[in-house]
Amino acid sequence: MIQLRRSNPSVLKGGPMQIYFSCSITGGRQDQPIYQRIVAHLQARGHQVPTALLADAQMEPPEAQLDAAAVYARDVNWVKTSQALIAEVSTPSHGVGYEIALAESLGMPVLCCYQAGRKVSKMITGNPNPAVMVRAYRTPEEALQIVDAFLGKIG
Repeated sequence: MIQLRRSNPSVLKGGPMQIYFSCSITGGRQDQPIYQRIVAHLQARGHQVPTALLADAQMEPPEAQLDAAAVYARDVNWVKTSQALIAEVSTPSHGVGYEIALAESLGMPVLCCYQAGRKVSKMITGNPNPAVMVRAYRTPEEALQIVDAFLGKIG
């Protein structure tokens, strides 16, 4: 079981959680279909995903309406009010790295998943924190199995 530094009863009961899903936006949207699959999978299991809009194929127009300060405030609040963070890290992103580090600093369980064969930062793959799980996947179905295994460990 992943050890949590902060106490949050909803994680320990194994029930639905608020999960922050982190993915590349400005770094590229080529992985958007897998983002959408992961978010839909989480929602189908009853979890709240405040960042679900980021997985949407039409995400950019609404997101472009917000200034940088508003995006920062909103996203930091969402991370702080979530019980776990799941990041798809196949496409490099400064924002995703920031969100992962923020969640880690809060003692939050983190899953970083990526497509096998993609080059991922060694700052992620080399992280020794037991609360940070890093896994490669070959197919979307395998990615969903990794998500379920992560949720099973923290629940």
